[in-house]
Amino acid sequence: MKRFLAIVLALAMVFALCACGGNDKANETDKPDTAAYKVAMITDYGDITDQSFNQTTYEACKAFCDKNSVEFKYYKPTADSTAARVEMVEQAVAEGFNVIVMPGFAFAGTIAECQDTYPDVKFIALDVSEFDLYDSFYNHDKDGNRTDLKDPNNKEHISKNVYCAVYQEELCGYMAGYAAVKLGYTKLGFLGGMAVPAVVRYGFGFVQGADAAAKELDTKIEINYVYGGQFSGNADITAKMDTWYAAGTEVVFACGGSIYTSAAEAAQKVNAKVIGVDVDQKGIIDGGYGEGMTVTSAMKGLAATVNTMLTEVFAGNWDNYGGKIDTLGLISDNPTENYVQIPMESTQWADGKFTQDDYKALVASMHKGDVKVSNDTTAMPAVDAGHTTVDDQGSIK
Repeated sequence: MKRFLAIVLALAMVFALCACGGNDKANETDKPDTAAYKVAMITDYGDITDQSFNQTTYEACKAFCDKNSVEFKYYKPTADSTAARVEMVEQAVAEGFNVIVMPGFAFAGTIAECQDTYPDVKFIALDVSEFDLYDSFYNHDKDGNRTDLKDPNNKEHISKNVYCAVYQEELCGYMAGYAAVKLGYTKLGFLGGMAVPAVVRYGFGFVQGADAAAKELDTKIEINYVYGGQFSGNADITAKMDTWYAAGTEVVFACGGSIYTSAAEAAQKVNAKVIGVDVDQKGIIDGGYGEGMTVTSAMKGLAATVNTMLTEVFAGNWDNYGGKIDTLGLISDNPTENYVQIPMESTQWADGKFTQDDYKALVASMHKGDVKVSNDTTAMPAVDAGHTTVDDQGSIK
C-alpha cells in the first residue's frame, strides 16, 4: 500500500511539473517577441513636437516600446521629399530596424520605392490611401494628371510587408460641425491645409454636420470655406483669418498640420474660437493663444492604430494585416472606443445645448446608420438653403 501511494505521489509530481512547464511556455508566447524586432518611426515633413500626426505617432511608438523593452528610434528627413524620406528608411534598415512606422500621405512614394527593396521590413503607414499609394507609381503632367508608369516593370500594388490605415475623417468632421452649431455658433469657418482627400473629407463632413444641426434647431448659419495650400500658417493665411473674424466668424475649424497657428493668432485678437484636428489640440491652442479658445477637436485614432499594429506584429499576427489598406471609423456606440471622435474631456459641453449624453446619442445614431455622412470628395455637399449658406472661397494660394 505504501509502495502504491509512493508511485501515485511520484506520478502526481511529474504531471504537476509538466503542467507548470506548459504554463510557462504558454505565458512566454503571450509576451511580445522583443528580440525579433526593432521599431523605427520616420517623421514626414514635420517634427515630433507638432502636436499632431508626428508627435502622436512618436509618443505612441515610444510608449509601446518602453513598456515592452523594445529598441526604438525616430528619424527626421532633411527635406520634404520622397528622396529624403527614402534615405531615412535606408538608414533605419542599415541600423537594424525592421518595423518602420510612417505617419501621413506623403509617405506614399516612400512605400512605392521601398516595399519591394526591403521585403523583410514591416511598414506601417498611417493615412496613406490606395489613391495616394497607386498614384505614386506614375509620372504626372503639368496639371497633375497621371501619364506613364515611372517603372513599367513595377506595377501599382501594395506588398505583403505593408499595412496602411486610413480614417473616415468625414465622420469626426461631422461631429465637430454638429457640436459647434448645437453649442450656439452660427458663423463658422473651415480652414483646410492642402486639398488632399483626408482634409477634404474633414471639411465636407464639417459642413454636413453643421447643416444637420442648423436644420434641427431651425436656425440659419453661415460657413466660410477655404484651403491654405499648405500645412502651416503664414502671414497671408493669418490675414485671411483676420478678415473672417472681423466680419463676424465665431469659430474656425483649422484642419491641416500647424495651419491652426494662423487661425489661433487671428482668433486671439478678437477673443474668438478654434476647432482642432487629428488629436485633442486644446493643450497647445489654449496654452499658446488663450484659455478657452478650443471648442473641440475632430480626432482620429492614430495612437490606437499604432498600439494595435505593434501589438499584432509582436504577437506574430502580421499575416492578418500585411498587404491591406483598412478604413477605420466607428466600431461601437461607445464614443471612446472609436477611431474617429471628438474629445469627451475637453469639448466645451453646455447643458441645454450639447452635452456628453447628446454626443453619445449622435454617435449611436451614426453607428446604427440612422445618420448618414457622405464621403464624396468631388463636390461641396448639398445643404439646406433655408438654413445654411456656404461661401466656398477656393484656395489662398
